[in-house]
Amino acid sequence: MDAADLSPRIRMHAFADGAALARALAAAVAADLAAALAAGRLASLAVSGGNTPRAFLQALATQALDWPRVVVTLVDERWVPESSARSNAALVRQHLLQGPAAAARFVPLYRPAARPEDAVGEVENDLRALPRPLDVVVLGMGGDGHTASFFAGGDHLGQALDPAATALVLPMRAPAAGEARITLSLPPIASARHPYLHVEGAEKLRVLAAAVAGTGAGRAYPIRRVLEQTQAPMQVFCTA
Repeated sequence: MDAADLSPRIRMHAFADGAALARALAAAVAADLAAALAAGRLASLAVSGGNTPRAFLQALATQALDWPRVVVTLVDERWVPESSARSNAALVRQHLLQGPAAAARFVPLYRPAARPEDAVGEVENDLRALPRPLDVVVLGMGGDGHTASFFAGGDHLGQALDPAATALVLPMRAPAAGEARITLSLPPIASARHPYLHVEGAEKLRVLAAAVAGTGAGRAYPIRRVLEQTQAPMQVFCTA
């Protein structure tokens, strides 16, 4: 049986280059956060790490927002301290929490514990104190079709991708993940008022196309599971 085509569940926004994408994505996210603030509530944002979002984070930091009423967290994190070059929290502090945006409240996922399992309860409690559903979630995607820390072969992948999961965060170890990680589970991502997917590069676009169409290996990509469950259409900002 053919897998369902998920094209109706996404909105594609293509750009000539990464700089144009970063500016447009920052403006769109800022508009969503501003709408949340105008509604009289704190605005909540979860962002991804890695190299791809740096220009976006820098562009978002320049947006005119009531930053003290914005709460920022991460989609996932490598289990490393912020002194590590691989820390997503360090990336956010360096590229987003600058200038007026430094007034935002930041809730990192790493804690000074040997293993994510040792701190997952503390992180869970901190996240449960945030405004939910999250107003904005900005995901990335790897060339293997993973998003967040939903890696193929992950030791908690089934639990993390369960739409009925009650945990907000889970530890994750997988052959392709490098370090142990901690990740938001599917429900807080899927329930976001405004979900975004940031994709750069022709090969990643081919991976995404296979996931959306449900063809070949794309049927099993974790990103497809996320696209199937998001309550709002996924806004895909992309460039080749």
